[in-house]
Amino acid sequence: MTSPLTVVTGGGGFIGRHLVPQLVDRGERVRIVEKPGANVLHPPGAEVVFADIRDRDAVAPAMKDARFVYHLAANPNLWTRRRGEFTRVNFHGTLHVLDAALAAGAERVLHCSTESILTRADQSSAINEHQNVTIRDAIGPYCRSKYRAERYAMQLAQQGKPVIVVNPTLPVGPGDAGLSPPTRMILDCALGKRSAYLDADLNLIDVRDVAAGMTLAMAKGVPGRRYLLGAENWSVKRVFDFVADRVGVPRPTWEVPYGLALAAAYVGEFVADVVTGRPPAATVTGVKLAGRSMMFDATASLRELGLTPRPVEDALRECLADLRISGELPR
Repeated sequence: MTSPLTVVTGGGGFIGRHLVPQLVDRGERVRIVEKPGANVLHPPGAEVVFADIRDRDAVAPAMKDARFVYHLAANPNLWTRRRGEFTRVNFHGTLHVLDAALAAGAERVLHCSTESILTRADQSSAINEHQNVTIRDAIGPYCRSKYRAERYAMQLAQQGKPVIVVNPTLPVGPGDAGLSPPTRMILDCALGKRSAYLDADLNLIDVRDVAAGMTLAMAKGVPGRRYLLGAENWSVKRVFDFVADRVGVPRPTWEVPYGLALAAAYVGEFVADVVTGRPPAATVTGVKLAGRSMMFDATASLRELGLTPRPVEDALRECLADLRISGELPR
């Protein structure tokens, strides 16, 4: 008997590279949907289909026969030269995937949202899965595109569609070939490029626990509910000190004033937009998020799903080891 088909958009990305093997190990038939030209490492037994999620007509065939769909594909960066790409990929792409999955008869569809849309300027306590936010709370084009995508997923669920939403915090660990923003931050620190830091907090979780949480949410999650996948709250200074001590570079000692960091981010983005076309060292969205409370409490979601995340220190150590293996960090 043929096992049900599970489709994973963005299956070649950081989280997808851990989710897909977990699904294959469980005996599921997996189809990875990735953007054309992507370099996709996949385990035996998983097929790869290339489709641009911005193209509704290209997405529909990729969902054929899908019983379960994990929608991970997105632009995860906080800056891109063409800001409209966030809307085209993260919002319109989500519409195309969710609509096509449901039209294909998928029994369960999981949408991967983000913790960054749950922050508010007036936040004074740790953020949980019941956080109420509006589009006005979303900072910058990335966050606005992800907010609109989550709202669409929630609206489908409210209409009785089998759509589940998960909001991972910052995933860390091995296997991030594309160098997502958290891994890039860790690498820059390990290379001695971070002599200064912002007084800000982060919530970190091992990327393998994010993948495991998604499978649990797919199995147990209630449509229309938000499941927060987070583990430990760390300050940026603590992350930098931990990384610096492990690789033998000096700890950053200068705390950058928020106003100065924001001004530098505006200048950096202007140069990136007009001159270099390369991502700036700091983004306006990133600095503005750092100016808000980014402490999270995922206790209720983790308890409901039955997930116990591993220690973040272990994930950071394995991240550094993997960066050495890949050659990004000298041995």
